[in-house]
Amino acid sequence: MPAADPHDPHHEESFEEFTARYEKEFEQVQDVFELQRNLNNAFAYDLVPSPSVIIAALRAARRVNDFPTAVRIFEGIKAKVENKGQYDEYLEELRPIQEEMGVVLKETLFPDTMGGERLGKEVA
Repeated sequence: MPAADPHDPHHEESFEEFTARYEKEFEQVQDVFELQRNLNNAFAYDLVPSPSVIIAALRAARRVNDFPTAVRIFEGIKAKVENKGQYDEYLEELRPIQEEMGVVLKETLFPDTMGGERLGKEVA
């Protein structure tokens, strides 16, 4: 059976192909528009991008001097994962790059409010 052609419109991209494609896309980003377009595209899929894709996106945010988008990348991860445990695993994996770049998480910036909740209790 011949190898699958990635240019075939019916080709289903593997997670590894997706990861390699977006790592390359983020490495080529030269402005904020490209960064945000690639982030929107990467997060539009029914999966959470791998830590290597997130690292490439964070480095692109640094390259184009876009700190707010770097913070939003972590918000995107939080929105895409299935549970808090997965989010914590991503944070642990990404902690070195987060600290290297000085990215502060939204929950650290605003500890009293977390998506409509206040310290684990609903806001009235």
